[in-house]
Amino acid sequence: MSRNLKLSGALIAVVVLFIGAAFIFSATRSEPSQAATQPTGNGQVQREDSHVLGEPGSSDVTLVEFLDFECPSCGAMYPFVEELRQTYAGQVTFVARHFPLPMHSNANDAALAAEAAAQQDQFEAMYSKLFQTQNAWGGQDNQAATFRGYAEELGLDLAEYDAALADPATQERVDRDQKDGEDLQVPGTPTFFLNGKLLQPESAEEFTAAIDEALKS
Repeated sequence: MSRNLKLSGALIAVVVLFIGAAFIFSATRSEPSQAATQPTGNGQVQREDSHVLGEPGSSDVTLVEFLDFECPSCGAMYPFVEELRQTYAGQVTFVARHFPLPMHSNANDAALAAEAAAQQDQFEAMYSKLFQTQNAWGGQDNQAATFRGYAEELGLDLAEYDAALADPATQERVDRDQKDGEDLQVPGTPTFFLNGKLLQPESAEEFTAAIDEALKS
């Protein structure tokens, strides 16, 4: 049985979300230009300090997502990405990068919360918490206190968390991701790069097929 068939039985609901996500962000982002299929300018798809989710894969295949924690499309894709991580565990390296959109008033604060957590080696825990609770805080007024509450729930040192939020270097870290995305002509969120090339599948099957093909190369 192919990997795609193994996935399809468990991902029927997620495929629906995938299609819905594609519809949502296609309405709010411009169509990528042909130049966006390769890195442009000084933008880097991945940097040495980019956040790897879980353990790096044993192959040279890397999937990078530019995301916005408040973006409904990113929230819809989160379960699918988690399923991909389980399916390709030990093979593919998964990387998360920030691309908070101005239309989402809490997106930058959420990114800062994830970065503050990262300084206590808890990036992935905050990453998961933000997506799993997105429906509770997304679209609401300033949610910085909510994110601090999540930090407390995750057992973070709150004094260190507050200090990280106040440190300009934390915002600079988010801004660097966003600048890379802009230089790469990232058209919106979520945007994925597979081995440095823009990935624009129209279905979950095409997504997994692209990863399978990259693993064969």
